[in-house]
Amino acid sequence: MPDASRVAVIDLGSNSFRLVVFSSIAGRWWRRTDEIYEPVRIGAGEGETGALGPAPMERALHTIEAYAHFCRASGLVLEEVQAVATSAIRDATNREEFLSSVGEVSGLPVRVLSREEEARYGYLAAVNSTTLADGAMLDLGGGSVQLVGVASRTARELGSWPLGAVRMTERFLPGEEPATKKQLKALRGHVGDTLAGDAGWLAATGDRLVGIGGTVRNLAAAAQRRAELPSFGVQGFVLERETLAEMVVELAEMTPAERARVPGIKPERGDLILAGATVVEAVLEVGDFAALEVTEAGLREGVFFERYLAPEALFADVREASVLNLAHQYPIDPPHVEHVAALALQMHDALVEQGVLERDAAERELLWAAAELHDIGMTVDYDDHHKHSRYLILNAGLPGFTPREVALIAQMARYHRKGSPGFGELGSLMGEADDELLARCSALLRLAEQLERSRDQLVREVRLAADDGRVRLELRHDGDVSVAAWAAERQRDLFQRAFGRDLEIQA
Repeated sequence: MPDASRVAVIDLGSNSFRLVVFSSIAGRWWRRTDEIYEPVRIGAGEGETGALGPAPMERALHTIEAYAHFCRASGLVLEEVQAVATSAIRDATNREEFLSSVGEVSGLPVRVLSREEEARYGYLAAVNSTTLADGAMLDLGGGSVQLVGVASRTARELGSWPLGAVRMTERFLPGEEPATKKQLKALRGHVGDTLAGDAGWLAATGDRLVGIGGTVRNLAAAAQRRAELPSFGVQGFVLERETLAEMVVELAEMTPAERARVPGIKPERGDLILAGATVVEAVLEVGDFAALEVTEAGLREGVFFERYLAPEALFADVREASVLNLAHQYPIDPPHVEHVAALALQMHDALVEQGVLERDAAERELLWAAAELHDIGMTVDYDDHHKHSRYLILNAGLPGFTPREVALIAQMARYHRKGSPGFGELGSLMGEADDELLARCSALLRLAEQLERSRDQLVREVRLAADDGRVRLELRHDGDVSVAAWAAERQRDLFQRAFGRDLEIQA
């Protein structure tokens, strides 16, 4: 991408090392464009000795050297690479020796994050990828747990404790056998006692807890598959406390090797997932949270956001930014797209004013999002571009929206050209009134698309009146709108099915 700037963030975590390349155009869009993951386990054995062991250090240095080669081969200069280290390296008694070796083999400067910095980057990731305004953020890593209390989208309380999945596994759940009740009781007690004092503020933060980190993502993916829900990522997935408790019981009855084969759990996390799940369960209990909301963003995104969103470091509106970020990556005829969105919202607002629809800001926002994204599939091909748009929306994800909302937006885009709106395999995500919602928004989006069929913005606005079981749609225009009127007339049946009223178009 010739106009895009790039930055590589290297996260030297206690369990895994990860290199992520972000490409962006300031004020327009950003996205991940490359990623390398390696389960290094640099923190293995540190809980017992306090130092990084020879074998973990050798694995780490080999990985970092490979990352440095990758950055050079990709044309990334040192100023475009940010390498940060977290709990295991921060706490190691021989960290300076290790960091010196890193410099020798890679030439990369590594910034060791303080506990406060690590927690802050997790907070930036959570608040910029969800609608969290008041509540708390949980970042569970291999070496430590970070908790941040959030009020009015601002970090108020910060804390970090050595309760990571690697450390807790080595201390309480070693070996290759299923966990005993005694082991789990000891682990729960340790986490609860550790947090009870220093994290007493947690219960006063609010009802929402947002979680980041590999263990959290794996637990969410396993819960999705356990519930047989359609999966297009875990962004916005809500893991209920009762579900997590059931999963802990099930995982405790398995050996680490068996846990590694549980759908949704990465094989390299099989030995860690039970301890991680138990720590999360304890945090939910200490804070009296009913559920954990999952985001796919992590510390690496937090580091990137600090740079991309400087000086504020926060999106003003996460949902709006999420939609426009995806739309701007595929700039297909922006005047047409914006005009379709405007016409669709004009009709929605007019139907509310005429008493045909109830006022619903959430429905209106979903319609706007679908209109902004309905044509992005043309990047793939014009043929079936409505289906390509659906695929891109589902798989690119829309941080700030729930899985249900993402599916609704994707299906609205899917039916903006033709077909009878429905959910197919996504139906299990929907509520009982969502069929009608999809029908309404799909009808309005398709009608708006047809009014802009010639892509010339000649239909500058629409007026609407409803009476006697009929809706009259008046087109205000600046030229010959015979194409628009003809195309819109063909959607009368769809409109009637969605709203139970006949549609009359007046040019």
